[in-house]
Amino acid sequence: MNVALITGSAGLIGSESVAFFSDKFDVVVGIDNNMRQYFFGQDGSTEWNRNRLQDAYPNYQHRVADIREVSQLEPIFKEFGADIKLIVHTAAQPSHDWAAREPFTDFSVNANGTLNLLEMTRQNCPEAVFIFTSTNKVYGDNPNFLPLIETETRWEIDQNHPYFENGIDEFMSLDHTKHSLFGASKVAADILVQEYGRYFGMNTGVFRGGCLTGPNHSGAQLHGFLSYLMKCAITGNHYTIFGYKGKQVRDNIHSWDLVNMFWHFYQNPRPGEVYNAGGGRHANCSMLEAITVCEQISGNKMNYSYSETNRIGDHIWYISDLSKFKAHYPDWNWTYDLTQTLAQIHDSMVARLAVTK
Repeated sequence: MNVALITGSAGLIGSESVAFFSDKFDVVVGIDNNMRQYFFGQDGSTEWNRNRLQDAYPNYQHRVADIREVSQLEPIFKEFGADIKLIVHTAAQPSHDWAAREPFTDFSVNANGTLNLLEMTRQNCPEAVFIFTSTNKVYGDNPNFLPLIETETRWEIDQNHPYFENGIDEFMSLDHTKHSLFGASKVAADILVQEYGRYFGMNTGVFRGGCLTGPNHSGAQLHGFLSYLMKCAITGNHYTIFGYKGKQVRDNIHSWDLVNMFWHFYQNPRPGEVYNAGGGRHANCSMLEAITVCEQISGNKMNYSYSETNRIGDHIWYISDLSKFKAHYPDWNWTYDLTQTLAQIHDSMVARLAVTK
């Protein structure tokens, strides 16, 4: 029997992984205790997505467990043992701002939880491929010291800089920079995953995501940029832009495209490898540009205001360079562009909220 184990299985990337791998493995086991609702309130609840997965995929088994507690993880790993061929670890506390409220919780979820999963893998299914969903926030605010130029709708990097063509590569320093506590806890997890690959020879892979998005995102004010933005466009709820004149740039990767990266890695793993994973030059936008697209798709004028206070550790300009991954896995490419992704988010959100334009 071949088993895929997905943590954070009712979240955006977790649920996409369940759907993607459901026809590639005999059993897909999801671990999710809906802590996202604790982090972000009812907007962040993933209960609807858990119910959807259980209805849609007969070989999906859901387990409510806290990754901070080995006592809750060990029975799951013992039950399936060496039949576990793939672990996709997406469970996390994902917000800069929230991490500062409860540093112990943030670190115990992001860092200690990852260590627990790595050890359970090493003890029970050491040949399995272990994929970790990291973040571009491991680079801290180092990207903010690049030579940036302000244009009418966005910040952009000087065209003479090596990062102009493809974006930021994996060799940007993680050191001597302000991360936010969230960024720091993800750095700890990121390095742990690398070390289990390099030290123990396990098939671990780290994917440093840009903005991860898609139609099954439970976007909230503190996390889920495009999903929450589109929700505000549909409902008329107020949206606040924090700092940088609304010209801060993010690259955005559709959840399916990211999970497809996981699939390529699974088939030919490179132990301890690290990849930037975002929309790159293929799919990126500033906040102001995203608002324009949301207004065009929804047909509604957005209700938003601007605050001069930017979020601590936030990036002014970040575009991921995926050249390394594409060199290692040349059959992979993006499927969705920004407009297609936002249109999917809109249609899914309308259905979920029972809102008509």
